[in-house]
Amino acid sequence: MSRPVRIVIAKPGLDGHDRGAKVIARALRDAGFEVIYTGLHQTPEQIAAAAIQEDADAVGLSLLSGAHMTLFPKVVELLRAEGAGDVVVFGGGIIPAEDIPALKEQGVAEIFTPGASMEAIVVWVRENVPV
Repeated sequence: MSRPVRIVIAKPGLDGHDRGAKVIARALRDAGFEVIYTGLHQTPEQIAAAAIQEDADAVGLSLLSGAHMTLFPKVVELLRAEGAGDVVVFGGGIIPAEDIPALKEQGVAEIFTPGASMEAIVVWVRENVPV
């Protein structure tokens, strides 16, 4: 039997609103994934370290502060630098549509914006995060 997919959910930067991250964490947990929530105000370094320490298959980032173009790619970069480039990084929050292609070019696998259903996120993780 294979182990459940392990996902670190993190709130990078100064964004202090974590209700969405907690809702996503619960939905993923209820769908059978193993979820580790790091809490608020995490640096990209802390997030990458947690993903490596927890042997995560994916990292889900939630951001509402507007710093996504800096913080999301930094997490991807740090994971790659530590030999964990296979960890799938996805994100969500208040992300302008015009920023999504650039984030994907920098290694963020998917972006979920407000209104994305929990079901759609769960299905995406099932289809895109290998164990």
